[in-house]
Amino acid sequence: VVLVSGHLDSWDVGQGAMDDGGGAFISWEALSLIKDLGLRPKRTLRLVLWTGEEQGGIGAKQYYQLHKENISNFDIVMESDEGTFQPSGLGFAGSAEARDIVKEIMTLLQPINVTDVYDDADGTDIAYWMRDGVPGASLHNDINKYFWFHHSQGDTMTVQDPNQMNLCAAVWTVVSYVIADMEEMLPR
Repeated sequence: VVLVSGHLDSWDVGQGAMDDGGGAFISWEALSLIKDLGLRPKRTLRLVLWTGEEQGGIGAKQYYQLHKENISNFDIVMESDEGTFQPSGLGFAGSAEARDIVKEIMTLLQPINVTDVYDDADGTDIAYWMRDGVPGASLHNDINKYFWFHHSQGDTMTVQDPNQMNLCAAVWTVVSYVIADMEEMLPR
């Protein structure tokens, strides 16, 4: 399983369009693009739209409890939770060998200038999996404006830049598809 994900959490004051509707959207879009292109990877691509992240990650905890017996089937878990502004690369947590593979995959994104692999992956919703050794990835993007809108009335659809969201979706699409289509799973 290659898991891509986002969640909806700041709906209490705004629409939650940026935090984290953007992450939910690019995860949905990645799988939609792969399907529209007629691509069929060797492994399962799974979209999870988390709930309860702001309430202590209860949605992620429940999902983990329900699926942890199959942990050896999870290749990578990916979460976007810092908006969908201009992407710069991926945060990655995993073995050195897996990191080298992810760095190679990121070279495919050279045409859109999104090739960096950072030493950290974070996300409330994927933390259980990473703690237990599953490689994890989180989207890195330009968060200079993130806290202008984070958990505010201003977190509306007008914050989203369609071109930047498309670039984020491209990153999510390429990384998830290539990992799902590799002969072997990422090394633990």
